[in-house]
Amino acid sequence: MDPKLIAWAHAVKARGATLPPLWFFTDEARLPDPRAAVARLPVGLAAVVLRHDGAAERRALARDLARLCRARRLALVVAGDPRLAAALGAGLHLRRGRLSVVRRRPGLLTASAHDRVELVRAARARVDLIFLGPAFATASHPGARPLGPLRWNRLARAVPIPVAGLGGVSGRRIRALPKTVAAGAIGAVM
Repeated sequence: MDPKLIAWAHAVKARGATLPPLWFFTDEARLPDPRAAVARLPVGLAAVVLRHDGAAERRALARDLARLCRARRLALVVAGDPRLAAALGAGLHLRRGRLSVVRRRPGLLTASAHDRVELVRAARARVDLIFLGPAFATASHPGARPLGPLRWNRLARAVPIPVAGLGGVSGRRIRALPKTVAAGAIGAVM
């Protein structure tokens, strides 16, 4: 893992951040089995967003990740599946800020956003944290136009909710996003 990103996370935590500063997004195509990567995440500094929607053994993977996360004091949120999140005692991640049918609010509610409309939608859902991206060019979305630091910051300031940088995040780049209280990454963790 990127040592500069870990140093940044320690600094954010030292300033009293209540949310985990580092977030690992699972990527079924780039890392079919994320267990080893999750086992290397820094204890107490990170969280995992489970996105493995098409995995044949998604429930088994989810149970394994939930056990790993509890053992390493990592938060876990499940993307788009409130039932699985509830079964695991995990948080829920809303894609593009869309609130699905949630009978009971999970412990931690996050959302992704890629533009102002999705950002406002996520804020209206009263999430705890919004991942805004792609902040920078990223291998996970090769054709996507990055927001860049200036546009990212302008959008992030439009909502009263903590906003995390997502996409192309590294220890060198994260400091270009001034309001960031957390950072989401795929490649920086693998």
